[in-house]
Amino acid sequence: MPNTNLKAAELVSRQADWLKHYRPSIRIKEQGKVVSIGDGIAWISGLPMAAIDDILAFEDGSRAMVFDLTENQVGAVLLYQTDQLTAGITAYPTGKLSSVPVGDSLLGRVIDPQGIPLDDQSLPPHLPWQRLEAKSPVIVARDFVHEPIYTGIKIIDTLIPIGKGQRQLLIGDEGLGRSSIALDTVINQQGKDVRCVYVLIGQKRSKVVSIINTLRSYNALDYTTVVVAEASGLPGLQHLAPFAGCAIAEFWMQQGHDTLVVYDDLTTHAKTYRELSLLLRRPPGREAYPGDIFSVHARLLERATCLNAAHGGGSMTALPIVETKQGEIAAYIPTNLISITDGQIYLDHALFVGGFRPAIDIAKSVSRIGGKAQHRRIKEEAGRLKLDYLQFLELEVFTRFGARLEASMEATIKRGRVLREILKQDRLMPLPATVQLAWLTAFNDGCFDEIDPEEVSSQLDALIQHTRNTNLTLDSPREEWSDLITSCLTRPDRKTQT
Repeated sequence: MPNTNLKAAELVSRQADWLKHYRPSIRIKEQGKVVSIGDGIAWISGLPMAAIDDILAFEDGSRAMVFDLTENQVGAVLLYQTDQLTAGITAYPTGKLSSVPVGDSLLGRVIDPQGIPLDDQSLPPHLPWQRLEAKSPVIVARDFVHEPIYTGIKIIDTLIPIGKGQRQLLIGDEGLGRSSIALDTVINQQGKDVRCVYVLIGQKRSKVVSIINTLRSYNALDYTTVVVAEASGLPGLQHLAPFAGCAIAEFWMQQGHDTLVVYDDLTTHAKTYRELSLLLRRPPGREAYPGDIFSVHARLLERATCLNAAHGGGSMTALPIVETKQGEIAAYIPTNLISITDGQIYLDHALFVGGFRPAIDIAKSVSRIGGKAQHRRIKEEAGRLKLDYLQFLELEVFTRFGARLEASMEATIKRGRVLREILKQDRLMPLPATVQLAWLTAFNDGCFDEIDPEEVSSQLDALIQHTRNTNLTLDSPREEWSDLITSCLTRPDRKTQT
């Protein structure tokens, strides 16, 4: 009883103090009316204080984000729409900006761009929120890309290396394995303390389910957050999806963690942005895209970087995916993204049909800064490998005409064909960095020179298994690696062949 009286007295005292300092003032609360609704767009009148990215609430429970401002009306993209949303309904500004919940609780979860769970599980309360739109880190907060991020794919980790904080574009026609490369990269981060975000933009539900099941079957979903905006969803959500994934990864980067974000894909995102812009009556430009489409993708991808130690030392690596039509990389959106990113991995249809998979065209693929992050030993062994392989491709053209070649040229062509067989790799089978160093060392030591290209696969499998069972690291002396390879593969100067 005494405690109850004490609490009541305290409440009365607080109320008296509040009344003492209360000053009446004018409170202004805006409300507008929906003028028209259609195709995921709402036109609203009567909101003179509205600003871009403001979240609006409608009296029927729908939500929208301010996307365009005119003299008399506000254009908003719908984020949630009920069946009762019609013209004449009242709209209110919520005072909030577009944001998404962030934190470790999102690991292993599937959410939409608003942070609403899509996996039949609720999110913990009181999660921190992160703005979808944010400025990229300033120059003084950034560091040089100096650590590699391994994809597990032989041709990439050795010839087109990627560093933590890099933006590497995956470009090619549909069905050539762009998403498979991204999935391999995510799966290969297991045990490496890299938190991943996989963003699916405007994809069919069948592909969404397939990717989620693949990540789950390889235990990669435990350190991955999947952000989904399906093709059947509102275009506003598809537009916000990459920014939501970026915000989630950015929060971890600011906490000092290494992160990886996959945008699958930005071609669909660009088409969605074009659709919204045309519906909002913005003037079209090249290929009917609005003039600021370059700025939209630049704002998104510039947030991927490597922070210096004074700012936590975290990193965000971005793997944006873009689609080409019949291999045309000079189209509007591909050229925009090529100019924004730090390199591209180009997948070629002819290579795919010819059985070279992953169908990466080395001649058109480049990593502008990844070489600085590549491990010293792998960099030494890779050396002139890319240049030698490109020279082999040029020499191989002459063999189609039946020309008689010198012995040295024939040896070069045979060696190149062996290398081509080595670089082939099945999907969803990423390899550790030690295996990359092992086959590079074996190839440079000539252990594959006297092996027929048809037998390379079996010999390589034996080397991979042998390497997995060893305790050697990338920093182990080369002599130890040579001894390991000799015990598995026979060099050509020996009489006994494996």
